[in-house]
Amino acid sequence: MRTALVHDWLTGMRGGEKVLEAFAERFPGAPIHTLIHNPGSVSPQIESHPVRTSFVQKLPGAARGYQRYLPLFPAAIERFDLRGFDFVLSTSHCVAKGVVVHPGTKHLCYCHTPMRYVWSGYEDYFGEGKVGAPASWLLPLIANYLRQWDVSSAPRVDSFAANSDHVRKRIERFYGRPARVIHPLVDTEFYSLDPSVPREDFYLVVTALVPYKRVDLVLEVARERGMKVVVVGSGVERKRLEAAAPSSVSFLGFQSDEELRSLYRRCRALLFPGEEDFGIVPVEAQACGAPVVGLGRGGLCETVRDGVTGVHFDEATIRDFSRAIDQFESEDWAGETISDWTKKFGKDRFESEISDWLAEEGVGQAAGEAAGEARTGAPNPSDAGTTNPPYPIKTPSHQVG
Repeated sequence: MRTALVHDWLTGMRGGEKVLEAFAERFPGAPIHTLIHNPGSVSPQIESHPVRTSFVQKLPGAARGYQRYLPLFPAAIERFDLRGFDFVLSTSHCVAKGVVVHPGTKHLCYCHTPMRYVWSGYEDYFGEGKVGAPASWLLPLIANYLRQWDVSSAPRVDSFAANSDHVRKRIERFYGRPARVIHPLVDTEFYSLDPSVPREDFYLVVTALVPYKRVDLVLEVARERGMKVVVVGSGVERKRLEAAAPSSVSFLGFQSDEELRSLYRRCRALLFPGEEDFGIVPVEAQACGAPVVGLGRGGLCETVRDGVTGVHFDEATIRDFSRAIDQFESEDWAGETISDWTKKFGKDRFESEISDWLAEEGVGQAAGEAAGEARTGAPNPSDAGTTNPPYPIKTPSHQVG
């Protein structure tokens, strides 16, 4: 069974890429189709696969500013020629699920969220004051087009898996499609409690530095309380956030897995102020015994037990966030209890649930067959203009505003 993987972009190792890494291991040699690839930015497991990019790869400044080409993403993903593949597995938070497949090809999508830029994250990315004229005048029209494309392309997927119940509800609401919940895998063997390592007097933030992560809220709380905060991560917001940060906040940029584990083991708590679809970072931190103080919405409600492994706050405001930190500091936290809770998110559970999904969809043998397949004869689509055969599009079950 010839298998192809599809992923939005390969520009860094975040939660979505860790899921892709597991699929890459399951389907050795399967080509990965992606809008853009910055070589060396993802794990050796992913880099070992043939990577096929779209025309976005060749656009000016795309290596660092690919988001500016968002209106072109649907056309770019649809130009991949997937004829000759029996099975396509996409991992999507933007447009990957809209890839066009041959009518005889099975397409399963592991969905991190319906297109974040125009649904759950629209205001964070493009709200008032975020974009200047004339782009701000065109954005409502572009966003409406992208929403309609996102809905109309959903029937190209035979079966959805969602990374959380929170996302499952979004898929049902926006696409009118059911989805099974398969939480992402977390390496709870590597990220683990070490009782010999003492906690230190700093709070930790680990995140991509993009608007919807709400790191700005951490800066304001740190300024108000004078508390020490260490920020790990990079992204388009880094320069702005560093310029606005009080002296008690330090930015470390990218850190190795080993250093990140050390920070999880030593911090007082992880701060997580944004609404996340699932959130692998809070699970990694808890696996190392660190409590989490986070916004009680989205996937965090499924990964952090309020009052047992961390503290939820209701609104993304300085007042609510600071009160949650007060509550955290007034209680004692059991590292072993916190770490034990995360065992349910381990790799074995993820692999078992993925296997069940594939088997129920009739592709249960794909993984075994993939290991022995020589992919040199697989199609080698070009980004220079190959067009897919038309795919029958179903009428969406509801209107998109």
